[in-house]
Amino acid sequence: MVEFSLERTPALPLDEAWRRLTRWPRHADAVPLTRITVVTPEPTHVGTRFVARSGIGPLGFDDPMEVTVWRPPAGGEAGLCRLEKRGRVVLGWAELEVRPGPGGRARVLWREELSVRLLPGSLDPLVAVPARAVFGRAMDVLLRRP
Repeated sequence: MVEFSLERTPALPLDEAWRRLTRWPRHADAVPLTRITVVTPEPTHVGTRFVARSGIGPLGFDDPMEVTVWRPPAGGEAGLCRLEKRGRVVLGWAELEVRPGPGGRARVLWREELSVRLLPGSLDPLVAVPARAVFGRAMDVLLRRP
């Protein structure tokens, strides 16, 4: 099982950082070779489900996720979204948290725990490096683009 956390302090207010991180289809723009399909009607809420399809054609896999905590920021208070990964290949969870940061900026935390089914734990360090890189890049792209 791979665990990591990433942190950014973008020049964005809480609400805007939250909006940019939780518009699920935008994640496809931030993660190469990935498409996102939201399965449930908007707006996002506990129970919202979406699928990230990664790969090219038949050489890919689905990463279905469900929102299990949905607490948008309000009144200057932090927001938290927890996603449970329920796929055949990737399991685990991710948490996206937006807190008040310095100088009116948002402080964004992305915590993730993932495992790849049938991959021995001894290979977790090899999974951790690209996972941190991919999700770090995704976070940067999502927070940078309106």
